[in-house]
Amino acid sequence: MTKNITVQRILGILLHRIRLILISGLVAGLLFFLYTSFFITPMYSTSTMIFVQNYNKAKQSDAQQDERDKSKNESNNEYAGKIFNSDISGSSNLANICVILFRNSDEITTLYNGCNVNISVETGTFYITITVTGSDPDKCCSVANSIAQSCATVFYEHFDYGQIGTIREAKVPSAPYSPDKLKNTLIGVAIGLVGACLVAILLELIDITIRPDEDLAEIYKIPVFAEIPDFESQGR
Repeated sequence: MTKNITVQRILGILLHRIRLILISGLVAGLLFFLYTSFFITPMYSTSTMIFVQNYNKAKQSDAQQDERDKSKNESNNEYAGKIFNSDISGSSNLANICVILFRNSDEITTLYNGCNVNISVETGTFYITITVTGSDPDKCCSVANSIAQSCATVFYEHFDYGQIGTIREAKVPSAPYSPDKLKNTLIGVAIGLVGACLVAILLELIDITIRPDEDLAEIYKIPVFAEIPDFESQGR
C-alpha cells in the first residue's frame, strides 16, 4: 500500500521514535569524541617574529647626527618621522626578498625536522613571521627559534647592508590547536540525530503492515468508530 507522507505524519513518526533518535545522537557524539581523543594526533603551533631593515643602525645614527647639525630647528620627533617614512618602503621590499631567500635556503630547510614551517612577511611591513606546526610542542618551539637564528646568518651571508633582529621568540604551546574535541563531538551528535530521523522515516515508508485505526480509514475513505478485539489471539 502506498502511504501518503505529510509533514504532520513525519512529525508523528519522529515523536514516536524520539527516544531512539536521542540515544542515536548521544552515541554518535560519544563515538566522535572518543575517536578525536584517541585516534587523531594533536597538532601544536608556535611562531617567532623577526624584522629586517635596509639600513645599518650605526650608519643611521651618523646620518641622524649630520642631519641634526644641518637643521637644528627641527624637533627629534619630526626628524624621526622622516627617517621612518623614507626607509619603511625599502625595508618592506627587502623583507619580501628575504622571505624568498629563507624559504629556499638549504641551511634553513634542514632545520625543519619533520615540522611544517611557514615563513611569511606581514603585508606592508618589514616584519617576518615564522610559524611552525607539528605533533611535538617542544620540537616546534626549538625549530622556530633555530630558524630565526639561522635567518640572521643567511641574511648576513647575502647582504652587506642592512640589519636583522628578533622581535618575539617562540614559546612552547600549552595546548594543541587541533583537533577541536567539542566541535567534533557536536558534529557527531548532529550526524546521529539526522541519521536516526532518516532511518525512522525510511522504516515507516517500507513498513507494509496495515494498522486498523489509521490505514483502514485511509484505504476505504470511511471513519473507524470502534474496534472489536480478537480475544482468542490475546489468549482470553
